[in-house]
Amino acid sequence: MLNENIIIPIDDSRLTVKDIKAVVKMGLVQGNLIPTFAGAWLAVILTEQSFLGSLPEVITMLIGSVLIMGGSCALNNFYDQDIDALMPSKMNRPSVTGKINSRQLLILSLVLMVLGEALLFSINMTTGLIGFLGIFGYVILYSVWSKRHLVSNTIIGSFPGAVPPLIGWACIDPHLSTTAWMLFIIMFAWQPAHFYALAIKRKDEYGLANIPMLPTVKGFSRTRLGMLFWVLILLPTPFLMPELGTVFISLATLLNVCWLLLALSGFRSGVKEAKWAMQMFIYSLNYLMIFFVMIVVVTLIQMI
Repeated sequence: MLNENIIIPIDDSRLTVKDIKAVVKMGLVQGNLIPTFAGAWLAVILTEQSFLGSLPEVITMLIGSVLIMGGSCALNNFYDQDIDALMPSKMNRPSVTGKINSRQLLILSLVLMVLGEALLFSINMTTGLIGFLGIFGYVILYSVWSKRHLVSNTIIGSFPGAVPPLIGWACIDPHLSTTAWMLFIIMFAWQPAHFYALAIKRKDEYGLANIPMLPTVKGFSRTRLGMLFWVLILLPTPFLMPELGTVFISLATLLNVCWLLLALSGFRSGVKEAKWAMQMFIYSLNYLMIFFVMIVVVTLIQMI
């Protein structure tokens, strides 16, 4: 395992592996690899291709995805240095403390994105284009345009945030099927409920930075309604993927119903907003992992 305290000399600065992982938001990148792989796996199964035969494309796609996601996050950190400095939860980022300067951060982000896109385009045109749209959506539509100006910023940011399973699918089958788009819709609908929960906890921070997040601008009552809406959107989605079988539909529906019940608990009289929001946030993290791992496991069992 790589030592995170290893010092990397860059222009006489003391930048560690841990610092680089922070600016590329490695936790976010790792979380997105699960739906990315699940998209590729499902495409292999449903198009009746050989997984071993497709392994070079899958590995290339995963490496390319890591690079473009990490590069996009680094560019987000580059652009957000001014507001990150005002938010207690983000003011210790290397991009704010000066452990990595703006020039280094910009070069790092561009190199990662170019290398990543080169790998994705080497697979096929569709994979590369979806990767580019993900970069454009996250950096331009979300970070630069909507995040600082629109209350709908989270919903706009959900579009690029939902492309990982499409990238995975496209590396196997450039002709995106209805199932591929269902994976996109599921990941899109998941994001507002997930990020609104975190935004409730940090609503004062976003207020300090003048970021118009829904809880900061509209308050808790409006935000919990929005979260309930997106959880309800997820409820019928398993039934729109009948090719995954009854077991998957049943388990995914159970997962959705549990989240719905938790969302409804936020409407109880005297609910503790921060505690409920953290419960929703933790459930959403587990939801994403369980849902996409379940896709792989259920289809693998069906093959045996």
